Amino acid sequence: MTYSTIKSYLDSTNSIPYIHRDISWLDFNYRVLQEAMDPSVPLFERIKFMAIYSNNLDEFFRVRVANNRNLFRIGKKTRKRLAFDPKGILKRVVRIVNRQQLEFNKIFEEQIFPDLRDHGIYLLDQNELSDIQLQFIDDYFKEHLLPFVQPVLLIENKVRPFLNNGALYLAVQLEDKSGEVEDENTFDEYAIVKIPSDHMPRFIRLPSVGKRYDLIMLDDVVRHSIEKYLFPGFNILGSYSIKLTRDAELYIDDEYSGDLVEKIKNSLSKRNVGPASRFVYDRSMPPEMLKFLMGLLDLENFDLLEEGRYHNNFDFFSFPEFGMDQLKNISLPPLPYPGLEDVDNIFEAISERDHLNHPPYHSYEAVVRFFEDAAHDPNVTHIKVIQYRVAKKSRIMDALIKAVRNGKQVTVFIEVKARFDEETNLRWGDTLQKAGISVHYSFPGLKVHSKMALVRRMENGSAKLYSYVSTGNFHEDTVKIYSDIGLFTAHSGITSEAARLFGYLETVKLPEEPFEHLLVGQFNLRTELVNLVRQEIENAKSGKEARIILKMNSLQDPAMIDWLYQASQAGVKIDLIVRGLCSLVPGVPGISENITAVSIVDRFLEHSRIFVFHNGGEERIFLSSADWMVRNLSYRIETIVPVYDEHIRAELMDLLAIQLSDNVKARLIHRNQTNEYRRGTSDLNIRTQYETYFYYKRKMESTVDQEEVDTDKAELEAADRRNNGSED
Repeated sequence: MTYSTIKSYLDSTNSIPYIHRDISWLDFNYRVLQEAMDPSVPLFERIKFMAIYSNNLDEFFRVRVANNRNLFRIGKKTRKRLAFDPKGILKRVVRIVNRQQLEFNKIFEEQIFPDLRDHGIYLLDQNELSDIQLQFIDDYFKEHLLPFVQPVLLIENKVRPFLNNGALYLAVQLEDKSGEVEDENTFDEYAIVKIPSDHMPRFIRLPSVGKRYDLIMLDDVVRHSIEKYLFPGFNILGSYSIKLTRDAELYIDDEYSGDLVEKIKNSLSKRNVGPASRFVYDRSMPPEMLKFLMGLLDLENFDLLEEGRYHNNFDFFSFPEFGMDQLKNISLPPLPYPGLEDVDNIFEAISERDHLNHPPYHSYEAVVRFFEDAAHDPNVTHIKVIQYRVAKKSRIMDALIKAVRNGKQVTVFIEVKARFDEETNLRWGDTLQKAGISVHYSFPGLKVHSKMALVRRMENGSAKLYSYVSTGNFHEDTVKIYSDIGLFTAHSGITSEAARLFGYLETVKLPEEPFEHLLVGQFNLRTELVNLVRQEIENAKSGKEARIILKMNSLQDPAMIDWLYQASQAGVKIDLIVRGLCSLVPGVPGISENITAVSIVDRFLEHSRIFVFHNGGEERIFLSSADWMVRNLSYRIETIVPVYDEHIRAELMDLLAIQLSDNVKARLIHRNQTNEYRRGTSDLNIRTQYETYFYYKRKMESTVDQEEVDTDKAELEAADRRNNGSED
């Protein structure tokens, strides 16, 4: 479904209530910012949420805003075919982001900085330093920074500097100390100086007295030193931080034949020299200086975004912690999954029943062991896996290499169009191919987003298949903070269809038999989702109980949103748990009054996708790699797997019940877009991620004393109260 067909669809359905995806995404990122201003969140975690907010916004401008700018530039006739006005969206985006940036700065200045000082941590600027500290930064600049600062005098129409994507610079206003100007057409009162945060730490520890920790930002070390060491013939009238964000889209014409991998490699070299998608500047910059820079860098008004004194706030990920663990989240160490980690033979355990792994609550060791055991098991003949994102150092990839050395046939499908992970994926592809693994790459015009692995094992003279299907990637780093769910199964219907899908990925030949268990993108996924919703509509119209629960990251597909509206109007009760963007508008009288939607943002990234359809009391429950977005449902190979095991089905319903009861971290999604917290009527605080952790800890009652579980939870809640300042 393209933008033009979306417009046609919206027109044909009388413009259903619909929030543009980029506007809704900004609402989501504001929920991240809300975590930074929540006093119940430990101080260092609030600083990290500031960094997450900034990092999210950078990627948003590099991808989404850049896309809207390109759509605006394609010409009026073509723009008329779009479902929205890109210029109008750009204006709204800038207005919303400017408002959020003011709040961002207010949080830093009025909450974060004072709280840091309360704990003896002082983030100083160059005007607050003692003589000893001033001498320290003088020496630091000469010894460490001077080779990297790269000063450039700006001369209009003669010197046109290139600003690296995302790099920090100071725009400097100069005054010649001699008072002489050689040429009236020479504008040498402006210069640009690189802040080398790509080479040096952003936060520099200063000599301190007593029990305090003094820090200064790298930016201010450069500010202090430029007149003395870079521009000795000038007075510095002002210095203002700037940053240029460049378009990160890879312009690859997948409609034509050619070596797609080579196209990707060639485009990667162009990513950091793409056109501007955002020029960030210190809002205290004089207007005439901003105008000069706009002309020099060929910027337009909608390229501009004003911020405070500092940019690249994602560097706050590396803010020094000085061993103050009390200012961080209480540890929730991953729990072992005894059903697979402690067994003699993992395949026999999976053969006996399905297993559900839920990192980061569960250890990821069971998944790693699945591959490592397959690599060494003499009865395993084949291993197949889809790689979308993977860690730079990966035990799973190492296991695949060992497997092929042990005589297994190993096949890896690599999606090289995974944004910002293309280089890592290509590097792994080269490594795997050199090891003798059969590597297959992306399809033109189509992404493969399934998260699936398959093992073929000989047992009693015949072959048996084992599959692992997940909502998340095989990435041993992100599983520590992403909440995903994976299903281990030997169900013959699921595994045979998984093998059929791998056959398609390897040969690009359409399967001869239809998918009956799996819902697969490009085959039956969209059709079956519609059928599931239609069944609930029919049940509601027949007077039967009808309910849908959908947990996902993003909800944007207009056709599916319209089906949900139709279901609501038929009386189907719909509960949505959507972490990110949500283009559906709940609670509209006559359209969506039976739909409620919440978003949960907390210490872990809610990434799992779970779909439940009541189906007349015989629930159909699915785990999904796909969100309900046009790109997922129309332009990707996705996999939705049914859950048949009764114990796992009950477990998933328990987990959803916890999420739907959250009155601590759940925000309401509704038409006023205020992101207010859902408090409910319960006097008991229900925080999804803590409740989920202890839910799993209670399930380990065969290995853990129940009294110990209750004691751990009480200690965790007490620690939270101490962080809140509600307990002496």
